[in-house]
Amino acid sequence: MTAASTATATALATGSTREQILAAARGFIETRSYLGFSFQDVADAVGVRKASLYHHFASKEALGIAVIRGATQGFKDWDAARARAPKDALESYFRMYRNTLKAGSGMCPAGALAPGWDVINDELRQAVQELRNTQVTWLTGVLGALVPVREKGKKGPSVASLAAYVFTVCQGALLSARMTGRVDDFDDAIAQLRSSLPG
Repeated sequence: MTAASTATATALATGSTREQILAAARGFIETRSYLGFSFQDVADAVGVRKASLYHHFASKEALGIAVIRGATQGFKDWDAARARAPKDALESYFRMYRNTLKAGSGMCPAGALAPGWDVINDELRQAVQELRNTQVTWLTGVLGALVPVREKGKKGPSVASLAAYVFTVCQGALLSARMTGRVDDFDDAIAQLRSSLPG
């Protein structure tokens, strides 16, 4: 059992009803996608009546927004948990994707909303974009400390472009590993990513 699944199980067993709802919804999003579960599924997982969910969340969209904002705050808390040298920080980021986001059996909650992008509301899309932007900004800082200063006039991608690339490869590696059910596919993609990074 991964740290994330242990945390979800603990929240479902001991958390407040709101925490249990959020944990169940996040679990469904990561494994079924946002479109692959209903309020009834969440109610059944938590052991409450569907009507009780509306006491905490006015709609499925409101629940989705809370899950994604929770993931964004979780990323910020993960970053603040301890100081890391830039190289260690990047390796920790890869491990977080592999282990916390359950490569081979799960997806990033933000990435899991992409298939339904055209049918989710603007506020939910903005929450997903905020999570992406938070990670890309963080990666820009980490990679900026790792990538040597370019010689004057030398062409190459900006650090921000490189950060977006790292985020994209991590998301794609999760998706590919989810399709095959093999964490090794995630590891292979990240190994290629490492080898492509300067510095």
